[in-house]
Amino acid sequence: MNLDPLTLLRPKRSITGMSAILLPFLNSGDTDWDGFTSHVERTFAAGLTPAVNMDTGYANLIDESTRLEVLQRTQAIASGRRYVAGVFVGDSTGTPLNISAYRKGAADILRHDGLPIFFQSYGLSELDDSEIIAAYTAISSDCDTFLAFELGKVFAPFGRIYSLDVYRQLLSLPACIGAKHSSLSRELEWQRLQIRDLHRPDFLVLTGNDLAIDMVIYGSDYLLGLSTFAPEAFAARDAMWASGDTRFYELNDVLQYLGAFAFRDPVPAYKHSAAMFLNIRYGLATDHTHPHSATRPASDREILLKIQQSLMQVMDN
Repeated sequence: MNLDPLTLLRPKRSITGMSAILLPFLNSGDTDWDGFTSHVERTFAAGLTPAVNMDTGYANLIDESTRLEVLQRTQAIASGRRYVAGVFVGDSTGTPLNISAYRKGAADILRHDGLPIFFQSYGLSELDDSEIIAAYTAISSDCDTFLAFELGKVFAPFGRIYSLDVYRQLLSLPACIGAKHSSLSRELEWQRLQIRDLHRPDFLVLTGNDLAIDMVIYGSDYLLGLSTFAPEAFAARDAMWASGDTRFYELNDVLQYLGAFAFRDPVPAYKHSAAMFLNIRYGLATDHTHPHSATRPASDREILLKIQQSLMQVMDN
């Protein structure tokens, strides 16, 4: 493809922001439901769309009862507003696509008024290119609308970044209104933006690149884990871009510094960084994470506090 990113720049565009919700925990190891409720409410108040039962919400680690309670509580908070929820199907390499499990997960979300986003699984990502679109048609058969998800193997061994031919075909599915792209590659995302602009301008290319959150200036929207750290700061940044306010760049720089620090290796430990930051910024009860999730050293708190101070200084200017 002939690709010039400068041709993709979209000054003063309105940005659609979706924010993955951290599932917080108490010292006892129980879920901090009060902290969860406050964070979903905070995200809605900022003008972002909450996304629950994502990786940030430990989609691959929580049990069925927790997953359903997340949906029930989010539905009550949303009160008719749109929210996104992940459909996660755990399997192992070499296993067939579990269509019924995907359909059940989507049905649970639809019953709670959410918009499903389909995580990949071994059964889905190991299919031949020629089988993938039929698979999405099958697993989404009960959905009027849904989101797809491309996930690089750096995040999960069952992830896959599709070929551009498959991506074009994905845009041909009317019910698929967008796809989260998590390759950490600007070029691959630029290619998808170019395809979107040519074939289906209303399709949402949702960047999942927490190391390049400025992809929004090229036409990407976002579904990020980083935005859970400070949803109102992301909303302010987005508003600055839409109005042509040059303060966008300084605020984006601070948020990107936070992303580079929080999403360093091991990447899954960003959830502990998020818990620390939410504890500092909003008074979240603890900075505990799921017991099977990676953690950061306690010394990170001092750096996160300094980033929080920088963020407040920029937002106050």
